[in-house]
This record gives sequence, structure tokens and C-alpha cells, in this order.
Amino acid sequence: MSSSSHTEHETGCCGGACASQPELPRAVAWLQGITLAWMLLECAGSLFAAARAHSVALLAFGADSLIELLSATVVLLQFAPRFGLSKAHAERAAAVLLYALATAVTGIAALSINHRAETSGLGMAVTALALVAMPVLAALKRRQARAMNNRALAADAAQSATCAYLAAVTLAGLAANALWQIAWVDSAAALAAVPILLIEGRRAWRGEGCGCSG
Repeated sequence: MSSSSHTEHETGCCGGACASQPELPRAVAWLQGITLAWMLLECAGSLFAAARAHSVALLAFGADSLIELLSATVVLLQFAPRFGLSKAHAERAAAVLLYALATAVTGIAALSINHRAETSGLGMAVTALALVAMPVLAALKRRQARAMNNRALAADAAQSATCAYLAAVTLAGLAANALWQIAWVDSAAALAAVPILLIEGRRAWRGEGCGCSG
């Protein structure tokens, strides 16, 4: 048996298929693990608060948390042996998730423009925590994306930054609704997030999320 055949036999690879499979960097595993854990809690908390308060803005924020979960999973799938998503496919998937969120938010908010949500202390607490945590995660992901030239991770960083923006908008809407009880404030807060979702979706689709080259 030749030395090359012997090596393939030991590693279980043939034709160099395994050689192209990237390894999961520890920093990425750590960042995405934190993202997945946080988004599970954020999604559950915000959707529960949305149901209790009948808040479209909180529903949009919870939907963003769910899409952030999917986006973080997309990044990890690049390193899974049975999936091995290419960077191009992963970044396109992240962009589609952003567009899907923008569409969902627009539809839900438009249908509920005259509905006044109830005051939600839980919703304000969740969004306030996200407003603190998400910019930090976004910055760490963006730095790692530049180091790896990984646009899918950069798009995921944009998702985290968008989550922080949505948290700010949602928190402002919830606070205004609690103070003045204006019917359209909740839906307006949700709609205010749509432009940034579309911009980030376009950037991710074009591979412009991190200023990566190549």
C-alpha cells in the first residue's frame, strides 16, 4: 500500500475531501455558543412578553432573536463535516434571514397599527439587557470575522448589531407606550427597524458585512 493510500485509510478521507473541511476555531465556538444560549433566553422571554402584552414590537424583537439563532447556526454549519457550507452559501443564507425578518415585521406591524399594546415590564427588562449585550457580541464577532475573512460570521455580527438596534427601538416604544398609552407607538417602533434590516440584508448578500477582501 502506498504512503498516500495509507494516510487516506487512517484518516477515513478519500480524494482529499476531508482536507478542505475547515476546523472550528475556539473563538468562533465560544462566540456562537454564547449567542445561541442568549438568543434562546431572549427569544423565549420576548415572545412570552409579547403574548402577554399583545405587543407587535416585542413580537418583532422575538422574531429577530429566533432569526439570530438560525444565523448563529448557519455560521457553525460551515464547520460541520456533514454540511460544510461554503462561505458564499452561508452569507447568502444569513442575508435571506434578514430579509425574512424585515418582511415579517412589516406585515405584522401594518396589520396592528391601531392596536395599543399593554405595558410590559418583562419586555423592557429583556430589551434593556439586549441593548447592553448585543453591541459587545457584535464587536467581538466582527473582529473575528475580519481575522478569518469569514463573511458569514460578519453577517452574523450584523445580525447582533441589528438586534441591539431593535432592542433600542423596542425599548423606546415600550417606554413611550407605558407613559403615554398611544395606540400606534408599538407598531411604529416595529416599523422603524425595517430599514436597517433591509440595509444589512443587502450588505450580507453582497458580502460586504466585514470589509473582508477576496
